[in-house]
Amino acid sequence: MSVADVVYVLCALTSAACAVLLWRGYRQSHARLLMWSSICFMGLALNNVLLILDVRVLTQVDLAAWRTVPALLGVAALVYGLVWDAER
Repeated sequence: MSVADVVYVLCALTSAACAVLLWRGYRQSHARLLMWSSICFMGLALNNVLLILDVRVLTQVDLAAWRTVPALLGVAALVYGLVWDAER
């Protein structure tokens, strides 16, 4: 296992941990920004998992387009929460 593999795994675990902690905070306080942030970090965690699959497991298949979709959806959810949900 190379250093790059360790970094990929740590990034995925960190994003997943942030998503879980933000979701727990949302369940306790019902602050909607925490919900949108946790959805964003779920997308980023999935992006990191797909990166590991793309670079290390499925080397013959290019998943670059597919791995950007969860990150794009996560960031779009956060932008939606910041812009339109902030008006309430």
